[in-house]
Parts: sequence; C-alpha cells; structure tokens
Amino acid sequence: MSDANAQKVEQEEESVEAGVHTFSQESEWIKPEHPQLLAQLEWFQNQKLGLMMHWGTYSQLGIVESWALSDDDADWSRDGIDWEQDGETFKQQYWNLNKTFNPVRLQPDEWATLAADNGFKYLIFTTKHHDGYCMWNTKTTDYRITGSESPFRDHRYADICRHVFDAFRNRGLGIAAYFSKADWNTPYYWAPNMERSNPTWRGPSYHPEQHPELWEQFVQFTHEQIMELMSAYGRIDVLWLDAGWVCAESRRVPQDIRLGEVVERARQTQPWLLAADRTVGGPYENIITPEQTVPATALHVPWESCITMGTSFSYKFDDEYKSIRQLVHLLIEVVSKGGNLALNVGPQPDGRLPQGAIRCMEGLGAWLKQNGEAIYSTRICAPYYTERCAFTRKGDSVYGFYLYPSDDSAVEASVTLPYTGKVGRVTLLGANDPLHFACSEEGLLIQLPPSELGGDSAPLAHVFHILAADE
Repeated sequence: MSDANAQKVEQEEESVEAGVHTFSQESEWIKPEHPQLLAQLEWFQNQKLGLMMHWGTYSQLGIVESWALSDDDADWSRDGIDWEQDGETFKQQYWNLNKTFNPVRLQPDEWATLAADNGFKYLIFTTKHHDGYCMWNTKTTDYRITGSESPFRDHRYADICRHVFDAFRNRGLGIAAYFSKADWNTPYYWAPNMERSNPTWRGPSYHPEQHPELWEQFVQFTHEQIMELMSAYGRIDVLWLDAGWVCAESRRVPQDIRLGEVVERARQTQPWLLAADRTVGGPYENIITPEQTVPATALHVPWESCITMGTSFSYKFDDEYKSIRQLVHLLIEVVSKGGNLALNVGPQPDGRLPQGAIRCMEGLGAWLKQNGEAIYSTRICAPYYTERCAFTRKGDSVYGFYLYPSDDSAVEASVTLPYTGKVGRVTLLGANDPLHFACSEEGLLIQLPPSELGGDSAPLAHVFHILAADE
C-alpha cells in the first residue's frame, strides 16, 4: 500500500462526522482519458449552480435523513427525536414511514420552472438515501414510492424520479442522480439473521469476506438498482454516489461493490456519464464534492460544494434560511475558487417547496439575471478570492467582485481590487460608461460613479468588467 493510500485508510473512520463528509484532496483526482468525459467535465464546470434535493419519507418527521437509524451516529442524529426514548421503537417508526408518505401536492413542472427561471442549471435528486427507500419504480424492493404499502403508488406522479427528471430536463437542466451505495433496509446489507454489530453502524452487519455469497447478493442488488436508473430514466449527466465508506479500501470492513464494473456498463449507453464517488478518489470520482464547506483555496480540478439553503439537508420545520446576501457571496466565493455551488432544499412532506427556499431561489435568481455573465462559463483567475474581493475570467474578460458584508456597510467613492494584470478599460457589469481607474502595486483602484453612492443600503456586490490593455 502506498503512503497516500495508507493515509487515506487512516482517515476513513473520520470521513463522516455528524453526517457531513470530508472531501478528497486535489492530488487524488484522476483526469479521465475519454474525450467524451472530458467534454462533459467542461460542460459541468460551465454550469456553476445546481439545485440539490434531499427528499424521502423522513420529511414527515422533520428530522435528519437516514442517520438516526445508525446507533453509532445516535449521539448527534437523534437530537431532534424527543417523542421516543427507545432506539429500537424509533427505528420501527421510521421504517413504517413508507406507509404514510403521500406527497399529493407534488408539482414537478413548477419545481423545474422555479429552478430554470432563477438561474439553476442542473438538478441533484436523491433517488435513494442510506435508509434504502427508493423514489423510483424499482423492481428490486417493495420499499419504494410505488410499493404495495405506499399511499402514493397510484398517483399520476407516483414514479417520482421519472417525473422530476423529465420536468427538469424539459426546462433544459442537467440531471444528476444521487444514489447511496449503502442500503440499511435490504437484508443483503443489514442482514437480520447475521451477527449484527451492537450497536448498529453505517456499514454492513457482517464481514463481506466471511459471507461472500451474501455480499455478492448485495453487489448484484446495487448494480441492478443503478442500471435501472441509468437505462430507463432518460439522459443522466452525473451518477452522484454517497456513502463513501462503501469501498474496497474501507478500513473497518472492506466493501468492494465493483463500482467500476457498473459505471462502465452504464457508459455503454450513456458514454458521457460522470461519476462522483465521494471521498473515495480514483478514476470514478470525476467531481470532488465538499459538503457544507468551501475549500480554503482555489482547486484546479472539477469540484462542487453542496450546501444547504437553510440548516438542514432534509426538510426541517421552521428552518432558518440564509439571506440573499449570504447566498450571493457564497456563490461568488465558490465560483471564484473554481467550483460549482449545489444549493440544497428539502421539500415538504406534501410535495411543496418551503417558502423560505423559494425566497432564496428567487432572490439569487434576481441577482444572477443582472450578473450571470460574471458567473456562468467562467474559469478561475488569480488572485481568486480574498475576504472582500473575488475574480473570474472568460475569454479576454476578467470580472472583479467587491463584496459588501451587510446592508449598512460603507460604500466609498473608490474601491481597490488586488488585481495586477494589464488593464485597458473598466466598467460596471451591464453598463457602457468607462470608469476611472489607476493601477499600482497594491492593485486596481476604481472610482465608482455617483449613481452608486448614497443609497439606503449597500449593494450585495459591485461587479466590474475588466478588459486588458492592448499589447
């Protein structure tokens, strides 16, 4: 084992803390060789803003998705479970949520229209979380939205993944299928008749090497589910794989599901398909995915931060949502460091989106309608991001952002951007009138026009369009 692999194995136990994943290092990224995958990565890096949705039976209780089923994670995941002290009783209550999940107010076309009209370019949708509940019409298990115990099974939108994928695709958005490699419902992973660990943990209830026939059943079960999604649900741009502990290198219990085998099989019909095998590294982690965080420095590989609009990935009653200023600054920071931002919303149990999330989407969309040129299809530009300044590049254009932390931030007559490239012309984005500027060792000093001064509150950001001087 190489030193790098040994270090990764050492870190594996800490790869998920309180449900939040760490992320792979830039050095672990392997560039694909196939031209179609390279083209798809260019497409991905142009998109910049995705909509992530964590949705399942758990939305009915307003609790964290799946994690409270794992006794090993009870110390943090059961904080909001105040009606039941006995863990086994709670688990049975959770498993029975499939009998009451009935999102009759689901309107996929309205979701897609809201996303498209407000600048989102792709969807990441939870087809299955760790609890094993399937949001598509799978043939592998009855624990699904179309299952015999589901009150939603005869609804016109019963095959939720199909209708949601179609609606977003019809509005021009890309599709990423979130899929958990773990499955705590199937007896092939948490096997009820085996020597289940006590307490339960996020991994299998048996050692795969000691029960190879059972493990092979789980591998085939997983492959069949993935292939259903990859072959019968239209074009999929990204297979977004969670549960990074399910991998051959897992230290506590090796869990080789032969992922490469099924991804390459899927690529026979979807040759553009990107894989995001989170925290695992290697040839099937085409996209690095920080969670609830932004890397400290720019990354020079494809990456995407998945961050919640509120405080929770799953639906949470009376959640507190981020301000539009926070969201705009978050998007600017992510993009200036070379990444995409996947903003997460947890739909309500009835199928509607929370009003707080709609406000977030519309507020961000309004800003993007004015400033999207400096965001979409851009690439990184040194010095990338500082506390109040950020930069992107597109062709011969450089875009400089000057961020205002709050409504009552002072707006001075001039701002200094730490940009030392050759400058021939500076305008405010969307305006034609050139601005007065001066270049020095400290950077680019720009005079703001009088129209930008004296407002009731500071703008979210000033966005400057910088053109290089002729050689």
